[in-house]
Amino acid sequence: MSDAGLRIDRHGDVEVLTLDRPDARNALTFELYDALERAVRETTARCLVITGADPAFCSGDDVKQVMVGASEATSSNLTRSPRLTPAADALLHTDIPIIAAVNGAAVGWGMELALMADIRIASDRARFGELFVLRGLVSDVAGIGRLAQLVGRENAALLLYTGAVIDAERAERIGMVSSLVPHDDLLPVALRLAEEIASRPPLAVQSIKHGLRMALDPDWNELGRWVSSTLGDLFRTEDHKEGVAAFLEKRPPEFTGR
Repeated sequence: MSDAGLRIDRHGDVEVLTLDRPDARNALTFELYDALERAVRETTARCLVITGADPAFCSGDDVKQVMVGASEATSSNLTRSPRLTPAADALLHTDIPIIAAVNGAAVGWGMELALMADIRIASDRARFGELFVLRGLVSDVAGIGRLAQLVGRENAALLLYTGAVIDAERAERIGMVSSLVPHDDLLPVALRLAEEIASRPPLAVQSIKHGLRMALDPDWNELGRWVSSTLGDLFRTEDHKEGVAAFLEKRPPEFTGR
């Protein structure tokens, strides 16, 4: 089944959600965000695997639609009603275990998506980058609220402050991913793990995930309100406009702090 660039395949008690816009490196449109949210909220599976159609996992927002076309409207909406975005809300509050099978570049919101999973398995072609600072923005909640849990404050700060892209080997070394596998083995390995998790008592597994969230996670709704309010301010800055223009024009940005 396919919906707005999201393909859903069922394997027993496991569902595989594949971001399926390969020509756009699986960049997220408003429609794809909505489809992802619906798939997570409506699933009857015991475990989810999220991956991308090669060559990328997810390159983040579709810049022309989500950033350029909607910056003014988005900043206005965020300022009026700051909140956790619906797709993030679904991913962070579901009690269904989620495995991210990262098959290529996971950058921008693509890295946020990987961080929102419970377990990350990377192929040897995977790349990770919190690119938001390069657009004059802050990351979404997972970069703020979960990255440091995985890799430590110093590594998190390095990635968030610089927007550096790291390869799969370094991601495994600093603890961002649980395992690194050859590219062709990625989905079979992820499915075997998902099927193992799905074979366990589902109420117990879901309760464990709920308990982990209570013990370790921040208040996602409160953090979401801060992120969206801050983005509302940053969307109006000259540095944000410069970051997007430089990306589209394929040139180094010149930031001024305004």
